[in-house]
Order: sequence, then C-alpha cells, then structure tokens
Amino acid sequence: MRRLATPHDIEAVHAIYSHDAVLPFLTYERMPLENFRPIYQQLLDSRSFYVWIEGGGEIAGFYKATRFPGRASHVVQLGTLAVDPRRHGQGVALRMVGDALAKIRAEGARRVELMAEADNERGLRFYRKLGFVEEGRLRDFYKRAGQAHYVDELVMGLLLDTEAAPSAP
Repeated sequence: MRRLATPHDIEAVHAIYSHDAVLPFLTYERMPLENFRPIYQQLLDSRSFYVWIEGGGEIAGFYKATRFPGRASHVVQLGTLAVDPRRHGQGVALRMVGDALAKIRAEGARRVELMAEADNERGLRFYRKLGFVEEGRLRDFYKRAGQAHYVDELVMGLLLDTEAAPSAP
C-alpha cells in the first residue's frame, strides 16, 4: 500500500537508505540520522515522497514521483527509489513501482523518466523489464566516497499508454 511519507517514517527510511545494498545507488553518502533529517524534510516538503507498506504495516520501500510543470506537465520523474534489502527478491519493487505507474497514468501523465547508475545492474534489469529504455548517458556523473572512479548515469524513459503499462499484481 502506498501513502505519503510522514515525519514518523524517518527512522525506517533512514535504515533502508543507509543499508550497504542501497546506499551506493542513492544520492548521499552514509550519514547519522541527525544529518539525514534536513534531507528527509526536503523529501516530505515535496509532497511527492511515498512509502510502500507491506507485512504488518512495515515500510518495505519508498520512492519520489515528481511531475514537471508547464510544457512538460505530462512527464513524471521517478527517483529516490529503494526497497528494504530484507525484502529483495519478493516482488516488492514490482508491486510498488507497478502501483506508482498506475497512479501516474491515472493522473494523466504520458511519460515517466528516471536516472540510474550504469553499474546498478539489478536496478537496470528491473527497469528494462518494466519497459524503460535508455535514452542517454551522463558520463562521469556520479562519484561515491572511497572510490577513485566516476560512474556514468543513465537517463531512462517509459512512454505510458492506457493499454500496455505494467500494473501491480
């Protein structure tokens, strides 16, 4: 079940965000909860940051879906997306993103885009399975602390139609 994130969700979101399996593919390096608070507040202030609830009310994942304004108002950017690593391989991402895409489509969007690190093989396989295609590459876009090299960022897009987009099982 999807719902807007609340201030009370910060510890669960921080725990997922900080996990070794998730951290390399999100924007910030590991930080204590207190340092994460202003970042989390920005996510809440966006009114577009959602948590995904499963199994007894636990947060199983989260994502941000931001609609562009003006001439690009038919486009939604999907980001800050992660699933609790304890739930990897259980279909959580498919249910969560399937629900997000259904909501985005129902709100009249035509296009969804996201950015993913070129070395995020698991994520890229998942996005391609959903029909996202690589539309561009931002070379040396991303640099993680403790790594000598930069990582390319892939721009991926999905055109929605009323008949073919994936839905939650």
